[in-house]
Amino acid sequence: MATHALTPTTHWGLSTEKFFYFFMGLRKGEIRKQVQMMKERHPDDDPSQLARRFVAGQAPLSFMGGALMHLPMLFPALGPPLKLAGIAMGSSVMIRLNMTLLLQIALLFGHDIDDRARLKEMATIIAASGLASGTSLLPYVFNLEPRTKAIVGGASVITVSQLIGETAIRYYSRSVTARRRVRNRRMQSEA
Repeated sequence: MATHALTPTTHWGLSTEKFFYFFMGLRKGEIRKQVQMMKERHPDDDPSQLARRFVAGQAPLSFMGGALMHLPMLFPALGPPLKLAGIAMGSSVMIRLNMTLLLQIALLFGHDIDDRARLKEMATIIAASGLASGTSLLPYVFNLEPRTKAIVGGASVITVSQLIGETAIRYYSRSVTARRRVRNRRMQSEA
């Protein structure tokens, strides 16, 4: 009777895949299609330029996510439960957008989006998105009008998303540069 040794895998487990698919709305197949589409539309762009296109394309959605948190505040008669629903929906949208952006950028720089290393990076994105949720509540410190709160909240979320995108570009481009150096050294030592 043969026994199968458990071998460590570098890919996500089935439960993890299902969690991100069903609960977080993360669709890796769609992410791959979007990256491929962007590469086909802009064949002369390098990975950094393509990544910045994704960051720029996310800006209006980030604004809407940040503003969504404040939308229930425009209807004070609806009460605190609806206010909490707005915060939960806005936070959920922002987390999903930022995780998708991270995986798009990772894929552009040649990283395997099924690798477990992406889980740690996405945990960072979830934390950063949580901070972004906090910054979108900044307008309450200044006691602004409800409409102004939505605009300022949306703008703060755009800023955080842009920072996440630029940080991901720097992070993934460094690892590509490091891999090239290792490959070049190996080729020089073999020559």
